[in-house]
Order: sequence, then structure tokens, then C-alpha cells
Amino acid sequence: MLNDHDELAALLNPEAHTPPATEAPSAPRRDLPALMRKIPVTLTLEVGEARISLHELAQLRADSVVELNTLAGESLTLKVNGTPIGRAEVVVSGENYGLKILEIDGLDLDQLQA
Repeated sequence: MLNDHDELAALLNPEAHTPPATEAPSAPRRDLPALMRKIPVTLTLEVGEARISLHELAQLRADSVVELNTLAGESLTLKVNGTPIGRAEVVVSGENYGLKILEIDGLDLDQLQA
């Protein structure tokens, strides 16, 4: 039972006289870089592009040739989910085409902070 002094002290400073709340268990800390490494992404090699009119597009047939803005033998743009991340070139890997990485620009998941 509280006496007058305790009641007055509780009114003036209620935090000092309330029982401590039980802390909710904290969620486990996640390693963001490790989680990011597991997310699937689409890696593409962009050969080039061409800007044509709708009229020219309508004229395209099975034997048409469209000149791209990339020179023959030039390295190609490497993209992850549409974002350029470096340069590469096309190689043959068994019966499939592959890509040989020539440069990667700043792709370091360990730099991410949780």
C-alpha cells in the first residue's frame, strides 16, 4: 500500500514507479549481404540498338538487316535486371553461346549494410 509520500512521488515521476515492462524478444539480426546473394537476377548481354521509324518497322521481313549502333568486335554491355554493370563479349561454350566478362563496375554485395 502506498503512503502519501509514495503517491505524490508516483504522480510527479510516474516512470520511476511503474514496474519495468518486459522487453519483447528482439527479432534475429539478418545478414543482408547473405540474403541478397540468394535473390535470382537476370543477366543479359546487350548487343546494341537501332532507332527506326514505325514505317521502317512495318517494312521488316524475314531477310531484313537492321544496322545496330555497336561496331563489330566491340565489347557489349552486360546488364543485371536491365541495369548496366559492365562489359563482356560473346563466346561459344559447348553448343551454346556464353559471355566472357571483360569488366565489372562496382558490384560488391558486401558493401551493403544491414
